[in-house]
Amino acid sequence: MTDRLIESQRALFDIPDGITYLNCANMSPQLRAVGDAGVGALRAGASPWTIGGAEWFPGAERLRELFARIVNADAEGIALVPSVSYGIAVAAANVPVARGQSILLLDREFPSNVYGWRELAREQQAEVRTVRRESGGSWTDAILAAIDAGTAVVAVPNCHWTDGSLIDLDRVGAAARSVGAALVVDASQSLGAHPLDVSKVQPDFLVTVGYKWLMGPYGLGYLYVAPRWREQGVPIEHSWLSRAGCEDFTRLTEYTDAYRDGARRFDMGEFPQFVLMPMAIAALEQILAWGVGRIGETLSVLTARVARGAAELGGSTLPAGERVGHMVGVRLQGGLPDALAGALAAAKVYVSIRGDSVRVAPHLYNDPSDVDRFLTVLQRS
Repeated sequence: MTDRLIESQRALFDIPDGITYLNCANMSPQLRAVGDAGVGALRAGASPWTIGGAEWFPGAERLRELFARIVNADAEGIALVPSVSYGIAVAAANVPVARGQSILLLDREFPSNVYGWRELAREQQAEVRTVRRESGGSWTDAILAAIDAGTAVVAVPNCHWTDGSLIDLDRVGAAARSVGAALVVDASQSLGAHPLDVSKVQPDFLVTVGYKWLMGPYGLGYLYVAPRWREQGVPIEHSWLSRAGCEDFTRLTEYTDAYRDGARRFDMGEFPQFVLMPMAIAALEQILAWGVGRIGETLSVLTARVARGAAELGGSTLPAGERVGHMVGVRLQGGLPDALAGALAAAKVYVSIRGDSVRVAPHLYNDPSDVDRFLTVLQRS
């Protein structure tokens, strides 16, 4: 395994000495290459006469191709969206939910994967059912136990955002399909650091932000759409850029009901994103160059070090087999000390406190010394 591990990549980031950033689950630091791409795009925007119609679309197609490689999909199934809530709204506008049916969500789920479903349930007189994990049990088992003949939608992440606890999407997807339920996945806390294959999971829709583990800019995310929705699905906005023939700017007033091919009908308005697009492309190219599997394996060494150190301090983490390798939640006996947040800030150690755990989320700009600094603060608090 050691030959697959990636050495520290801190030089590719503009992170000052003395900063210990273990919070990629919140927002990734910007790669130098991503920043350079953004600066170049801003400069190009000063001369809009150099941006002809032919330049509006190639970047988006390149981005679809790159993201498709990350999830083992085809580029025709990728739409470009501004946020997870947008992607969830697209899913909610399309998956069938009848009166009295249920939509399954996780307990303490991130709000972007909650509000849209609550609204749909109100509209359809359906029920939102919250799945809770029993002590000593897994999220996967809890979800499987909750799926029944009345389930219309299973809307879950690949891992819980508070502590990285893993959900077996292959099993959940199979169970959803067995009762005719749609599977919708928020992969924001896994894609880019944990392998996910949509050909195996078979979600109806999968959405993710681009600014966490995919290391891109804020405001540009990705939506995977299963084949059955690509030619019959209904978008939530009616942009001219999603319509067939939009590439010919001289014929835009020849209005049409036809959409562009594949999942492009679900693209957000103004998806060419002349500044964000080059940044996102640079980010995904780097992710693919490293390899998602290798990223995950490398980060798992760091989170294992966190788990060992926490145990020595009387804390606890989920076993490695029950969580993703790139993120870990540390729980302490007696709860989190009141002084912990201040002590972390004073030491310039950046993590997140989520619920009853300290969420530690390293990336390739970290090394074992960063973990040790975090543990030192934990011990002194």
